[in-house]
Amino acid sequence: MSAAQSSASRRQVLARTGALGAGVVFAGSISEIFAGTTATAHAWGGKAGYGPLVPDPDGLLDLPKGFRYTVLSREGGQLRSGQGKVPSHADGMAAFPGHRRGRTHLVRNHENRVDADIRVPAVEGLTYDPHGMGGCTALELDARDNRVLSEQVAIAGTAVNCAGGPTPWRTWLTCEETEDKAGTNGYTKDHGFIFEVDPYDPRRTGAVPLTAMGRFQHEAIAVDPRRGVVYETEDAFEKPFGLFYRFLPEKPLGGRGSLRAGGRLEAMRVPGVPDLSVVQETGTVFDGIEWVPVPDPLARETGIRFQDFGPKGITHGQKLEGCYWGGRCVYFVSSFARRAEGSAADHFGQVWRYDPEHRRLTLVVVFGPDTDLQLPGESPDNITLAPGGGLMVCEDGEGAQHVFGLSRSGRVYAVARGRQNIGTPGKPAWGEFAGVTFAPDGRTMFVNCYEPGTTFAITGPWR
Repeated sequence: MSAAQSSASRRQVLARTGALGAGVVFAGSISEIFAGTTATAHAWGGKAGYGPLVPDPDGLLDLPKGFRYTVLSREGGQLRSGQGKVPSHADGMAAFPGHRRGRTHLVRNHENRVDADIRVPAVEGLTYDPHGMGGCTALELDARDNRVLSEQVAIAGTAVNCAGGPTPWRTWLTCEETEDKAGTNGYTKDHGFIFEVDPYDPRRTGAVPLTAMGRFQHEAIAVDPRRGVVYETEDAFEKPFGLFYRFLPEKPLGGRGSLRAGGRLEAMRVPGVPDLSVVQETGTVFDGIEWVPVPDPLARETGIRFQDFGPKGITHGQKLEGCYWGGRCVYFVSSFARRAEGSAADHFGQVWRYDPEHRRLTLVVVFGPDTDLQLPGESPDNITLAPGGGLMVCEDGEGAQHVFGLSRSGRVYAVARGRQNIGTPGKPAWGEFAGVTFAPDGRTMFVNCYEPGTTFAITGPWR
């Protein structure tokens, strides 16, 4: 194991969001995220982002001047297909180019548990477990004006569909963030799987669990477009916390349905590091990363993170969430770690980079609030690369909820702030953002508000 510390000092920017200030602190070698280099972010200076957020007179979404939003879909409305109501808890999402010119397809998760207000309607041929309330819906848009042309159920009867990720062959892998088995909470089948969803014709993929990819509290995935390896994060809610996995398919990059052929599931071991939270210095590098076969991927008797990985153990991390592929590396997020909940150390969000060619893991970014834990800037969740460069981060913390941008040069700025109060006038609260993604042409950013479930299309002078 070798370690190197970035020379970047801790940076801070105050992102003005209307009447409220948002303190954001991060440290790290930001350029690694975008260019795959070890260069460090330069000092602050000049303007960041698109300017201050302008309060929305309709009370839905604050955006910078020159930007506008369209509400594509809102929970409780009627699906265009006539299959029922738009389900609750919009979460992970991806955008795909249409087979027909001028079309965009969205696939949207619904993180519904058994007590969900509005379930994903059970549709024959697309339902895994009739007692599962979660699933996905698919929207087809006119790319010129983001007008909704169709909206339908893409998969139903699943549970707690949190995040997932797109494949190189233009399907969506939706992940169940639960380990409930048949007979628990009224379920008739085991849950905790990944399912493949075709955004163009969901009946071509149906509702088939990809069992070889493991049964655990899935969060997100990213696919290596050269090797076909699928990386998976686990958002476990209690100690021992989740693991970072890779799945080696029998038919790598085989196209729609190929993951059903099976493969090998392995978990990451960082030698000498049982808990990722103990690593506090950005730029710290670990060489010789090991991948250990998972003893029982189906977790028939014992959850995977509880299983015996040998005398060396395995590496855990609290709140392993967002995951994406960039350049020649995979990046994944630990939203936070808290000693009070069982982690070895505290932090307010990490972004890790794994280089498979060199078997090297690097701590790239550390997020955190600026003095007041109620201010934004903590708990990064869903993340995506912006077409013009930079990173978009959905915040899932306390207080006001934002989508933050992180520029190539290392500047943090607010892109959007949710205004839908799900609390009371005296004690306001706001639903987290999720599923941030860009249209294939880069002209529209799509994002969900988790509660109340709302899908926005945001246009403006994107750089």
